[in-house]
Amino acid sequence: MRHRVKGKKLDRKKAPREAMLKNLASSIIIYEKVKTTEAKAKAVKPLLEKVITTAIKGDLASRRELIKILPQKMAIKKVMEILAVRYKARHGGYSRIVKLGKRIGDNASVVQIELV
Repeated sequence: MRHRVKGKKLDRKKAPREAMLKNLASSIIIYEKVKTTEAKAKAVKPLLEKVITTAIKGDLASRRELIKILPQKMAIKKVMEILAVRYKARHGGYSRIVKLGKRIGDNASVVQIELV
């Protein structure tokens, strides 16, 4: 039973799963849209929302929180300087998931996760 268990394991152990989600969040921030599987997109969306919400605060403490979460300096700089200003008046819902179809090789559902 999985009562009150949040998140998906994505067939990975804890450390590789967290690293993958952090790198995917950084890629979404840098490129503003990424094609991935539906399960990964649904798993990274809460992390992405929390990162942008933290960046909107704009102080030194929030920058240090982002340094802990995001592995790439360019992603931290972009989310603090560009995206925080863009989403200042918005209360959540910074990303959307658009379904693209099935992947040829393994029939996995492919989606595009993008910033609104």
